[in-house]
Amino acid sequence: MTNPDRLLVDISALVESGQSNQMSLTVVVGGAVITGRLAPEAVWRERVSEVLNDSDRLGPFSAVFGAEPAAGGGPGDGDRGGPPAYLHFHLARILQGNIGIPETGGMYRVAIEDVSAWTVGDVSYSDH
Repeated sequence: MTNPDRLLVDISALVESGQSNQMSLTVVVGGAVITGRLAPEAVWRERVSEVLNDSDRLGPFSAVFGAEPAAGGGPGDGDRGGPPAYLHFHLARILQGNIGIPETGGMYRVAIEDVSAWTVGDVSYSDH
């Protein structure tokens, strides 16, 4: 989207305000369907940092996610002024046919302006 969907921006802003981390959302980005639950950026960054820190090979990257973003990081970068520019998914899966990748859910950051379609809720899938 050239102009981000204002309703989607408002949903993200509510999640960022810390009032809810229960919002399930499904989006289409570049033809991929991503479904999961939204998290505030700070919570998302902390969790990614923890996962990276537990890795022998990727541990050094943990600090990038754990550090506070630079002040004036740009519009929509968390709580640094302006509306949110990104959706931060946790427990998310990319739907491919009748399976979700990864099965256990992953951590995805999606630019709101790249979302071409969305719906409220976590789209389930089944191999039955």
